[in-house]
Amino acid sequence: MKRNILVFGLIAGIIVSAIMAVTIGSSSEHRDYNESMMIGYLSMIVAFSFVFVGIKNYRDKYNGGLISFGAAFKLGFFISLIASTLYVITWMIMYHFFIPDFMDKYADHMIKEAQQAGASAAEIQAKTEEMAGYKEMYKNPLMIVLFTYVEILPVGLIITLISSLILKRNYAKSNTEAMG
Repeated sequence: MKRNILVFGLIAGIIVSAIMAVTIGSSSEHRDYNESMMIGYLSMIVAFSFVFVGIKNYRDKYNGGLISFGAAFKLGFFISLIASTLYVITWMIMYHFFIPDFMDKYADHMIKEAQQAGASAAEIQAKTEEMAGYKEMYKNPLMIVLFTYVEILPVGLIITLISSLILKRNYAKSNTEAMG
């Protein structure tokens, strides 16, 4: 099980991290944050498809075609955790070495977006204060790690849940099918 977790976790992590690095590396000074976010979440879904593959591989090759929901979820959770950890490490490297002004640019973008949406002066002030708070939190590396995990890990957990429900084959169900 450990080898399966490691192999599929690394594959998923490399995919999502590589796409992030390429996207950040190829983006211009005038980044479209909405487009980047869409590409980011699509790459997460593609990468986390290896949760499904990893659970199915373990069930079929190493567990006699059977796996409980709990075992499948555990397997998918650890695959997602490894992939997410690679993503967090990649983000920390990209942020600190290539885009250390990310939060300044992102805050400016969010405030301009509020202005373009016709927000009132009070709403713009509230958005400015909110972004100042995020910028302050982003000065702490632990907060960057936590924010980044919160960005990716829930996607992996949702795909883990769906994959576990689809792929579970209980021992009791298998025995009744064989008898019937």
